[in-house]
This record gives sequence, C-alpha cells and structure tokens, in this order.
Amino acid sequence: MEIFNLSLPATNRFASSYLEQSADIQPFFHYRFNDRNEDMKRIAELTGRPFPRMEVAAHIEAFMKRFPSSEAVERSIEKLKQNNSVVVIGGQQAGILTGPLYSIHKVISIIKLAKQKERQLGIPVIPVFWIAGEDHDFQEVNHLFVPIEQKTDKWIYPERVTQKKMVSDIHLNKDLCYSWVKNLIENFGETEHTNDLLAFAEAELVKSSTFVDFFAHIIMELFKDYGLLIVDSGNREFRQLQKEFLTAQIAHHDSITYSLLEQQKQIAKKGFPITIDASEQAANLFYYDEKRNERILLEYDRKIDCFVGKSGAISFSKDELLGLVAQNPANLSNNVVTRPLMQEWLFPTIAFIAGPGEISYWAELKLVFEHFKICMPPIVPRLNITFLDRSVETDISELHLNLADVLIRGTERERAKFLETIKDKELEELFSRTKDQLIKQYQLIEAKTEELNQALLPMLKKNENYLLKEISFMEAKLEGAVKLKHDTQLMKYARVDLALRPDGFPQERVWNIFSYLNQYGLNFINDIMALSFEFDGSHKVIAI
Repeated sequence: MEIFNLSLPATNRFASSYLEQSADIQPFFHYRFNDRNEDMKRIAELTGRPFPRMEVAAHIEAFMKRFPSSEAVERSIEKLKQNNSVVVIGGQQAGILTGPLYSIHKVISIIKLAKQKERQLGIPVIPVFWIAGEDHDFQEVNHLFVPIEQKTDKWIYPERVTQKKMVSDIHLNKDLCYSWVKNLIENFGETEHTNDLLAFAEAELVKSSTFVDFFAHIIMELFKDYGLLIVDSGNREFRQLQKEFLTAQIAHHDSITYSLLEQQKQIAKKGFPITIDASEQAANLFYYDEKRNERILLEYDRKIDCFVGKSGAISFSKDELLGLVAQNPANLSNNVVTRPLMQEWLFPTIAFIAGPGEISYWAELKLVFEHFKICMPPIVPRLNITFLDRSVETDISELHLNLADVLIRGTERERAKFLETIKDKELEELFSRTKDQLIKQYQLIEAKTEELNQALLPMLKKNENYLLKEISFMEAKLEGAVKLKHDTQLMKYARVDLALRPDGFPQERVWNIFSYLNQYGLNFINDIMALSFEFDGSHKVIAI
C-alpha cells in the first residue's frame, strides 16, 4: 500500500477557491487553514474563552462506556479535562454500515490532523467525531450501493420510518438488519475475509439498539486504538449540557438570522452560490414533538411574537421556549446554522474538518460568530481519498488513461474515441445509405398516397417508421458484433469507471468501506492509518 498526491479541483467552485486560499474567499473566514502562525492566534483566542471541559469530558466518558474502547480512548478523555487541551472535530450523519466512504475519510482526517497538531504545538490535541444523530432525514442514511454486474445497485435498508424521527431514536430490528447486512456482504463476492466480516458486523449489531448505536459501534471498533472520542448530537444527556447556549440562541435568534443573511449577501456579491436556505423568519431551531414523534422546524412569526412550526400547529412565546430549555432541553435541537455555534461553545476547537459543502456553509456563518464575539475555527478541508486497486491501475495503464482525468470525469470521452476507431466505416455507410434511400422512396410513395387517399397517410408513416426501426435494430446488432470482438478492452473502461467514477460520481460518494473490508480484510483500516498524510489540499490516491 502506497500513497501519492494529485492536484484536483474540489467538487464545488467555492471549495476550490478555498483550497487555493483565493483572495476572494479570505474575508469570509477568521483563519487560514494552511498557516501554522494561525494556530498560535487560535490558541490565544481559545485561552481567553471558558469551556465546560469537565462536564463534556464526563458526558463523553459515560456515553462511550457502551462502545468499544482502549487505553488511547481513556487517555483522550483525560486530555480533554486539561485546561490547555484543544480538539480537532468533524461530524457526519450515521449512515447504515457507516454510509459512503467520505464518512470514513472524515474520521481518518480528524485522527491524523489531531496527531499532527499535537506534535507541532506541544499541547494535548484530541480527535472528536460529532455524530449528527439529531438529523431526521432517514432517506439519506438508510441505503448504500453495491457493485453488481459492472453497475451500481442501490440497496435500501427495508425498515420503513414514516415520521421525521431523529436518527438517534430510530430502533433497529436486529434480525431483519442482520439478514439484510448478510445478504449485502455476500453480494460483494466471497473472499477469504467474508466470514470474518460477517462475524464483525453481527457482533456490532448485537450490541446496538439504534441506527446511531450501530454506526458508533462500527466506527469505534475500527478506530478505538487511535484515541477517537465520539458524541451524538441527538443524545438527551448531551443536550443537558447545552442549556446555557440554547438560551443564548433563543435570546439572539433575530441577530443570528440577520447576521447569516448579511453574510450571504456579501458572498453573493462575489458571485458564489448560497448554500444555506434561510429566510427572515428563520429561528434556526427544531422542536421535537414527542406526541407526533416528529422533529419540527421552528420559525419566528413577528406578527404574533411567537415561534411557530408545522404551519402554525405548534407555537411558543419566547418565555415558553426559554422555559422548555430549562425543563427539557432534549426537545430542542440545532439546525445547520446553530450546530456549528453549539459545537464551538462546547469544544475548544483548533480545527474543524470540513467536506466541500461544509466549507461553503461555514463561510456564511462568519458574522453569526462575530455577533457572539467569538471566531470560527480554522476550517481544514478533509482528506479526499481514492482507493486504487492494482488491477484497476493496470487497466488504466493499458488503456493509456490519465488518472487525474479519470478521477475528474471518468472514461466516457476516451471510451467514445476508442469506439470511433473500431467502427466498421463501410458497414456504417451502407446502413446510412439504406436509410436515406428508404426515406426518399417513402417520400415518393407519400406524394402518391396524398393524391389517392390521404386517410392512409398515418398508416404509411407508421409503416415507414417500422422499417427504419428494423434497419436500426439490425445495425445495432452488427455494431454489437464488432464491439464483441473488442469486449476485453471495453470491459477495462467499465472496470475503471466502476471503481473510480461510479455512475459519474467520485468513488467516496458511492462506495462503502465494507466492500473494501471484504476484499482486503479488517486490518485494512490499520494499514491506511499507518500511512502519512499531508493536509495540503491535494487528492490522496492510495494504491492497494
């Protein structure tokens, strides 16, 4: 296993500009992610701010007792209690079997950057993964893709969830889940590692009650030896630590929304698209309705001076909402605007690990942070990783493809050029002339039909189309016979696309880590963690 770097654009224009540290985007951030002097400025800022270190550490210690642990995890908890410690943090939704590869890439990024920062700064730096368990979009986390017959096949977890429940509250039917997972893993194809992987999945499932549990058990079993700490934003006990900050959010809800909209105007003036969908009525909080078992977005209605949701079905005065915070904060949760604020109030963050989309929406929050007289953390782009199997690398070499081009846009252009070279020009010309002659002859017949009986014209056109269709069918069959002679070469293009650019998307957005664990074994993660990574914005290709 070896790693090499490629210079590739990010998946959106704003993130690409951020990687380049373009002057256009600098005004939207407080720190530059690739300047070590900025770390010292950040530490100075964090030193002047209070954090509930002991309370957060105690919560994490209690929360993580049910998950796989290690001495490294225990050391991380102790480090978090120290007044000079900082964290590298990032988060993701709890996808089934960890979801797309980018979730794993984010965990790797958090751990690797924390270790690097601790070495550089000489202070304790703890890796923290924030599970977005309060999210209620089950359709985003209930599926993954499996490669079957050179195509991507979407596998949806069969349990239905009709309410807008937080993912933390979605319980698993263990028998149904295991049957689905077993079938899925077996469809990866049997290898020497398949039985171990099935046993691993079953062992983590047996210990899990909810989607978040299953996600956390897998993540911690894979990464426990690297001191990773986890929190679940949907956890009720975790929300108890947030009372003071939820109170501040409600008291300043107007200013939060105003600051967001003002920042968005500045970004739009630079010609960049806006990421966060917001309006002047936004309250940037969700209410969890236990009766409906549903998470409801709140808005602020100025006419009645109330926070309302579900088209007015529920409403709270500001005092009622503040009373709810004091009595039952678990019934309130953050949205995309206030979650970063909550995270930064709870954790002394030296770096936030962000994907391309997150870089865009954090930029829209600068004035929100400034309203509370704090700075956004340095936003560090997560590692963008592609796993390159040696057999696929051989295909790329034999096809004379450029790897960077393949990762950006796949092989469609090169495949089309190859198909052009193998076409039987004589056959193509013969069918083209045949079609032209047929059309011309039918034009003569059409003119004669118009003289004799216009009512027969539709039947004539139908007859003509039928013959053209049959000719095209035969043409396709003969073209297929030509392609069949070059099937080996065409299969190489298909294998390359399937591995690196499935359905035209980056590998990390489609494939799941379990297919690689099935192919390379459970030690695959440790092999990756043994590699050295630089957070320089380059794309990391890991040749396996």
